[in-house]
Amino acid sequence: MSRTRRLLRAVIFAVALTIPVAVLAYLIRSESGGVVAFDEAAVRAATDFTRDRPALYQALLLWQEAFNARWVNLGVSLVALWVWRRRGLPTRAAWAFGTLMVSWGLGLVVKFIVQRARPVVEDALGDPPGYSFPSGHATNTAAAGLILLLLLWPLLRTRGRALLTTAVAAAVVLTALNRVFLGAHYPSDVVAGVVLGVAMAGASYLGYVGWAPAPSPTTTPHTSEE
Repeated sequence: MSRTRRLLRAVIFAVALTIPVAVLAYLIRSESGGVVAFDEAAVRAATDFTRDRPALYQALLLWQEAFNARWVNLGVSLVALWVWRRRGLPTRAAWAFGTLMVSWGLGLVVKFIVQRARPVVEDALGDPPGYSFPSGHATNTAAAGLILLLLLWPLLRTRGRALLTTAVAAAVVLTALNRVFLGAHYPSDVVAGVVLGVAMAGASYLGYVGWAPAPSPTTTPHTSEE
């Protein structure tokens, strides 16, 4: 596939997913469309539910730390290193690591553009720093999960692909719920985070797939990078 076609489909994919995020950000900033009212009601209900269940609260705190970007990104980076060193797929590994870092950085940039304040609830369950939209946990988990899935896809059989897809989907959904039930984010924050994470990782992959460096005249590649 030509470079132009790869880049075109990547741009189309990214735009198709980021437009809804931009619309959601606009509705939030303008406090229109009922989004803010729904968000506030949902966070109050979720945090009340968590506050009455100490065991759930502790489990949510553990999940929050486990899926902090530093641990998630470290794990995916180590897998990428393994794919490079042990499976002979250096460009695929480089794509995964580069996309992971760029996605993480862009998620932070969007936070500073929108500058939405964190939820304010009575008897708060925590006091997370930074802005609220989009959720950093949700954005990073969605991007990292999709990157991990695409990175390992050609190395897995049908059963392995199904198991990894299920695990990634579950991790993304549970992380999104975690942020709302801890009162760290509004529902719209986590929805935007998931969509944005998928948009960045997916667009990057569509731009990458089909590309491979020219083989060295002295070596014969034994594994496809696609």
